[in-house]
Order: sequence, then C-alpha cells, then structure tokens
Amino acid sequence: MPTTSAPASASWTTYTTAAGDLAFDLPSTWSIRDPAGELAEGGGAFAEVTSEDGRLLATLRTNMATGSTCMEKYSYSVLESQDLPQLAQYGTVPRYTFETRGNSTSPGPPETPAAAYGITTAPLPEGDSACYMFHFFNWPPNAATFGAFYNPELNLTPGDPSLPYLEKAKLYAATPEYADIKRMITSLRPAG
Repeated sequence: MPTTSAPASASWTTYTTAAGDLAFDLPSTWSIRDPAGELAEGGGAFAEVTSEDGRLLATLRTNMATGSTCMEKYSYSVLESQDLPQLAQYGTVPRYTFETRGNSTSPGPPETPAAAYGITTAPLPEGDSACYMFHFFNWPPNAATFGAFYNPELNLTPGDPSLPYLEKAKLYAATPEYADIKRMITSLRPAG
C-alpha cells in the first residue's frame, strides 16, 4: 500500500459535531456545514467538509440504517488501510480505507464511482474479487459513515486529465490534499 509523503496542512483545528458526540481535526482553512441537510429520524450528525474553495471532500453521518447485500463482486485494490481503535464498538474495530473496484479490463459497478475513502467495519476483501464498497461503521444507535467517493472533479489530482479514473485515484493517494483528508478522517473520535 502506498504511503503519502506529501506535506500536510500546517494549521489544524478541532470540530465537534452539532450532535455533540463526535470530534475530528481538520485544516483550519476548510469549512463545515452541520447540519448539512435533514437529519435521520431520531437525530444524529450530518456534517459536510469542504475545501477552502468550496469542493466537497467528505461527509459524516450518524444514525444511518444499513443492510446492503452483496450481489456481485469486482476486482479490487486496497490503496490504504488503517485500524481505528478509538472508534471500537461492540467488539469491532473499524478501519480507514482507500479502495477501488474494477480495473482497466473489468470496470467496477456501472454508473457508480469505483474508488472511495472512508471508515468501514466491513472485513478486508480476500481473494481476487470483492463486493461493492460498504463504508459504514458501528456507531450508536446503529451505524455511521465518514468519507467520500473519489471524484476527479472535486479531488484535485495531478497528471493528465485524460488518464483512466482508477489511475487518477491512485495518483490522488500521493497528494497533500489526500494526506489531509486521511488525517482528518482517522482523527474521528468520541467527543469529550
């Protein structure tokens, strides 16, 4: 898995969600909108993190309902993975991941972004294929999500714009912006 050697932002601040249950660090030039829309029944957090120029970089939501079923598998790549023990719930330790589905000869799910970064409690894929990306993790009262699909229109990626999507995702993993996103997401912790 590649490691990012890009320098991270110099000035950071800590944000506590409007719901008051989670906190995370982010570059002081980035912005938060919380709530970013209608909350789930029963409340929870719904925050969007944007860059200094207004690009959506990640979304945090709690009180999410999950229940997806794996109907089809795709070739995959795990670009990065890191356990997050500070978020352990019910005996399960979530992990941060940046992963892809599909490859140049076999695309991922049709009309769906095939690269994403975020927190998950889904097990690491085994073998040569994996289900669609399920970036949800256990968080009371049921599940949460913090991350985003890689989008070359929002995620500033160096190199030739005509490169294939998955090649751009791999290049993005070595950028300072991605290093900041990873640091932000992996800093998520219970508030207090």
